[in-house]
Amino acid sequence: MNRLADTNSPYLLQHAGNPVDWWPWSDAAFEEARRRDVPVFVSIGYATCHWCHVMEHESFENDTAARALNDAFVCVKVDREERPDVDAVYMAAVLAATGRGGWPLTALVTPDTREPFWVGTYLPRESRGGRIGVLDLAENVSRFWAENADGVRQSAGELADVVRRMAAVEPGDALGASDLEAAADALAQRFDTGRGGWGVAPKFPTPHHALFLLRRAAQTGDQDLAEMAVATLRAIRAGGIWDHVGGGIHRYATDREWLLPHFEKMLYDQALYALACTEAAQATGADDLADAATDTLDYVLRDLRSDTGAFHSAEDADSLDASGEREEGAFYVWSLAALADVLGGDDAAFAADAWGATAEGNYRDEATRQRTGANVLHLPNPDLGAGPYAAAAARLDLAPGALRQRLDGFRPRLLAARAQRPRPLLDDKVLADWNGLAVAAFAVAARTLDRPDYAEAASQAAEFVLSEMRTDAGDLLHRWRGGQAGITGLLDDYAFMVWGLIELYQTTFDERHLAAALDLHDRMRAHFERPEGGYFVSPEDAPDLLVRQQNLDDGALPAGNSVAALNGLRLGRLTGRVELEEAGQRALRAPAVVREHPSGFTHLMTAAAFALGPSQEVVVAGDRDAPDTAALIGAVRGVYAPFAVTVLRAPGDGPAPVTDLVPFAAEQTALDGQATAYVCQDRACQAPTAGPGAARASLADAVGEPSSG
Repeated sequence: MNRLADTNSPYLLQHAGNPVDWWPWSDAAFEEARRRDVPVFVSIGYATCHWCHVMEHESFENDTAARALNDAFVCVKVDREERPDVDAVYMAAVLAATGRGGWPLTALVTPDTREPFWVGTYLPRESRGGRIGVLDLAENVSRFWAENADGVRQSAGELADVVRRMAAVEPGDALGASDLEAAADALAQRFDTGRGGWGVAPKFPTPHHALFLLRRAAQTGDQDLAEMAVATLRAIRAGGIWDHVGGGIHRYATDREWLLPHFEKMLYDQALYALACTEAAQATGADDLADAATDTLDYVLRDLRSDTGAFHSAEDADSLDASGEREEGAFYVWSLAALADVLGGDDAAFAADAWGATAEGNYRDEATRQRTGANVLHLPNPDLGAGPYAAAAARLDLAPGALRQRLDGFRPRLLAARAQRPRPLLDDKVLADWNGLAVAAFAVAARTLDRPDYAEAASQAAEFVLSEMRTDAGDLLHRWRGGQAGITGLLDDYAFMVWGLIELYQTTFDERHLAAALDLHDRMRAHFERPEGGYFVSPEDAPDLLVRQQNLDDGALPAGNSVAALNGLRLGRLTGRVELEEAGQRALRAPAVVREHPSGFTHLMTAAAFALGPSQEVVVAGDRDAPDTAALIGAVRGVYAPFAVTVLRAPGDGPAPVTDLVPFAAEQTALDGQATAYVCQDRACQAPTAGPGAARASLADAVGEPSSG
């Protein structure tokens, strides 16, 4: 066992038995490289990464390749999910040098400055197909270093300067209506009208695109934007990227049709997809979108929830197939024979027809491109306007609801049979940032879809992070596993947890959640805020990084910078603290790259949409447990008001009165003993109303929605 055996990362522990003499990312590793006068081989990946497993098996488990690496370098393994700040630095280098990134990520860096002089992704053991292999790389670099280490250092300095220039984000003018229009137009131009999503292939879910479009549609009345969002969410639900047996989505689709996925299941994808589906259901009234949200969250509760109440990070793409070989997707795919074994002849034939399974299979081996007889279950050729089941139901001469009911009847049997297969690895670490997203998703679904069990799940996860993943001083830690919390919290940890706590307060009206959100947001500003606006990824005391970056890109998940900006705007409106809103506004001073590629920054655009307004502030005054208060809250929640924030002003001076956090609510009390709603828009208030109908009409009028229906 190498040094990784003493770490607490599932990914690093996967490599603890390699013959490569791995070090974890540490000052000691670089000191050893300086002592030996050799470069550092930095290999970055994560526990559920398919090609990381392939590279490990081919190169890192091979004695010859390991000997070459050990002789030429000090070898350092990095879990990108534990150290996303380290990953971001070298990902910037590989993007600058090659134009393409991904994992596994490989960087050769100098031992003294940690500057990269060669970067790439997957490396075979021996050179092939235009890719240099590990053996040739080790031999060539050893020779270059011995002959001209100063020249290598000079090359490293030049690439590092590029990375530093990329990190030197200069703010511009604040984002406005024209930028929001440009982002929506860019998404419309890239939208795949027949299949949903944006671009061709591969296709990532990017639910924050859908959230931006839904909110922009509410702001402008342009329902074409909402239709793009809805069509994409439905295409995902119908496609093979969706797990039709167990629920939840895989990481991305390799094709245009959303059929063939990379099979990792990431907690953040589930949370963001559920958030988007919940909001789309509220905006449109579409039951199938509400079902997609609950099916996703029920999967998370079943398979990703830990005994602590917090949520595990991911499930692997790979597992053992029937022959005992490790294979991507083996846990999830079905042959016709396997369906027949579980369901019997008639049901299996019906299931195969509905789910697009054939004798030759639709799943191709990634290396040989040959069909294997295995099928990724999906609903072929969905009607994205009518819902995921409509086209298949028409073909089978059934109503969509009847088709769903029959397929739902098959799922318990298929799920039980699948449970007998070797399961993919569960990455059981708890990450503060991803749990924050899960808290947000469960909280929003709880209040929108009337699922009190979701509110309880969100509360338990939030409580775990707040109690078990903080330093003695109260700052967040990034990772918990096996009873141990560690790694200094990064921007995403604070921003995503604050997002979750804001949503949890809006659901439970427990003042502790709002107080915790304010505390973490203030700490985030102290550790990460740039004087000119926006937020760094890493805190001010991060000495082991080449450069301190500000990440603006809303990629596979929203940037912490974008989330922090919107959090600040919402907290400012919730509490009346002007300085929070002003900090959120400063984060919207966008550099040129945002305006050049506006569709790459959709969550930042969502924050700008909130700032542009109109936004609403709602105070419900009434006894917390009274039926008339509950009716008033329910009426307000029945309005799709994505730019509204809501406060419950309960009477009394309990242990944490909301008026300590929201001073302006002190004068907003229940009138004549009845629960009362105060609806304000951009700090101008309407007359208070009592009764759910009047409260709903007041908010509906503010957001421009018809007051009936």
